[in-house]
Parts: sequence; C-alpha cells; structure tokens
Amino acid sequence: MRLRTVLATVTAGLAAATCLSAAGPADATTNHACSTSVSLDGFSDALDKTTFGGYFVGNLSALAVDKDGSLAALADRSYLFDLDARTLAPKSVVGLADEKGAALDSEGLVVDRDGTRLITSETEPSIRRYSVDGKILDRLPVPSSLLVSPAGRATSNQTFEGLTLLNGGRTLLASMEYAIAGDTAGIVRFQTWQRTKDNHFRLSAQYAYRTDDPILGVPEVQALPDGRLLVLERGFTSGVGNTVRLFLADPRHATDTSGIENLTGQQGVRLIRKTLLTDVASCPSLGATAKQPQPNPLLDNIEGMVVTGHDKGGYKVLLVSDDNQNAAQTTRFYRLSVRVR
Repeated sequence: MRLRTVLATVTAGLAAATCLSAAGPADATTNHACSTSVSLDGFSDALDKTTFGGYFVGNLSALAVDKDGSLAALADRSYLFDLDARTLAPKSVVGLADEKGAALDSEGLVVDRDGTRLITSETEPSIRRYSVDGKILDRLPVPSSLLVSPAGRATSNQTFEGLTLLNGGRTLLASMEYAIAGDTAGIVRFQTWQRTKDNHFRLSAQYAYRTDDPILGVPEVQALPDGRLLVLERGFTSGVGNTVRLFLADPRHATDTSGIENLTGQQGVRLIRKTLLTDVASCPSLGATAKQPQPNPLLDNIEGMVVTGHDKGGYKVLLVSDDNQNAAQTTRFYRLSVRVR
C-alpha cells in the first residue's frame, strides 16, 4: 500500500474514533488552539493501565504507521503492539530481545517499506531490524563516540530515542536524547545512515541540535516530506511536572559533525535550525486530569510521535505518553493538527 494511502486510512480512522474525542458538550465553543500553528483535536486515556495478551499496555515510547494502515506502538520494555487505527485497541503483540535473548530498552521505531521494523535500544545503543514476528534480521553500525561509556561517550539511558526515515526512505535518522561527554550540555547529536542497494544502511552524516534548555532531552523526531523534521523536546521537574515542546527543525544546511570530536566552543558549526510550533502546556486541557502536579493537566510524559496524515497544508500528528508503569502517570494519546510554512 502506498504511503499516502496508508496515511489517509489512518487519518480517517483516527478522525472517526470517538475515544480520541475527549471534549464534552461545551466543545462547540471551545478553542482547541495550542498556538497559531497547532491545535489539539482530542485525546484518549482508553489504554491506560490495561493489559493485552499478558502484556501491560503502557511504557509506550514510539509510534509508527504500519503498511496496512494500523498503528505500531513500541513499549520500552521489549514488546511491540499492533493497534487498531480507529479505536486504538490492541490487535496483537510481539516480544523483542537482543541476540542473546536479553531485554531491550526499546525507544525508537520505524516500519520500513518492506514491513520490517527498525528498532533502537538505549542499552548500547543499537538499531536492529526485526521481522513482523520479532526475529532479528540485521543490526546497523553505530559510531563509537555514541556508544555508552566506557565504550563511548554517551550516558546510559540518554542515547537513541527518536528514529525516522527521510528522503523517500533513503535516509534513516536517529536522535540522541542528551549530549555526549565533551559536547556542550543541550547540544544533541542526530546520526544518519544511507540505504544501500542491498537494503542495508551505512553510516552517513551527523548533525547537531540544541534544545531550549539543557534539562530538556529529545524523545522523538519525525520526518516531513520536504526533509524537515518535527522534533519533541521533553523534561520533568519534580513537584512541577512535564515540559513538552514541539519544534519544526531543518537539518538540510547544518554542518556534518561526524568528524568533530567535541562540540564545545567550536566556531563555524551550523546547528540544525528550529522554530517553536507549540508548548503543549498551552493547549486546552479539554477536561483532562493529571495524577501528579502538571503545568496543564493534559500533560504527561509524552515520548512517542507519528505523522498520520496530510491535508490543507497541514499534518495530522499523534502523540503518546509513556506512563513508566507508574500509578502517578497516564498512558495518553493526543491528536494534533499541525500547520507548517
């Protein structure tokens, strides 16, 4: 099925899903705008603290549109759900593991054009290709500097979080969550790979992205057809709650930093340009409730994002929060309309 057809199917399904319309009787007069670029179309807590096939439905860290129009939802505790695009109800679940059968810290997800799954793990970090039934088919090379210390300069649990395909599927991009040792705090590396003729990926350019604040990390990136990116920045402050911001970023004129050892005090390095689309705290709450202090009760630990459709110069975007299997957090899906120039 062609990508445009798949996205149209997912968009139609989500628009029809009553579980994503959390607005009440007063919705006709409610302003859904989060900013001039983003509006909140609805949210759903329907999967919060549920189970399916013996697996806890939560810990969700990434979303992807599957070839049949359904949604793939990755849990960071080594399992992958197939969700109905209309109702979000789980249809199947597959367990994941590394080559030795050990669990992953699975964070980033891409459904490749042949239906196989590219999945990151923060443990090493790594990117592996899996079959639909969870068998390992391939493993991508990772620059030594991005490996977790002492093998490299990354910090455990702060590595590959976001994953997306650009350039019609020819380029794979993974975002580090936080800076590696030797780089200025808040400067995050985005690594790319180029697809080879035999459908593997080889290491390619690397770019640098600056978060608004060093306490914010990058949990997800999603490519747009023109080569730009939607980038989530997220952080948490105890007693205050989550900060979640959505940016439009353009890596096309950024410096290739793959040969630059330390991104501290370097002159002439062009960072990825970015523009704030919205702070999610500015969205209407639409009746959402929070189990812990939040700047807006709508907020939670938002970690996954996927573009599900495109119409009238804008994009339909679905977000999901990772509840960390914690009673004080919520598995929540958010449906956004995003306009970019």
